[in-house]
Amino acid sequence: MIVGTVEIRLSVREARSLKDKRRVLLSLKDRLRRSFNVSVAEVGNQDVIQSAILGVAQVSNNGRYTNGSLDKLVDAVRRFPAVQLVDYSIQIL
Repeated sequence: MIVGTVEIRLSVREARSLKDKRRVLLSLKDRLRRSFNVSVAEVGNQDVIQSAILGVAQVSNNGRYTNGSLDKLVDAVRRFPAVQLVDYSIQIL
């Protein structure tokens, strides 16, 4: 069993309240779940209006597939218009 995880640090510059931030993140998380069959959660900076940390996990039986899938996921986050990717870290276990 291969487990791939990604920690994604985001800037949500257009958010003016926590409600704005939650709306943007909910949309992003739903899109990632549908497109990549992953688990996604906000794991840090919950009380910071313009910053977020997402944790993403994927389980498979092929490390190369998992790594490629998570790379594509990060590219999808980069293209999501309401957030800016600040940093990310991929781990394959």
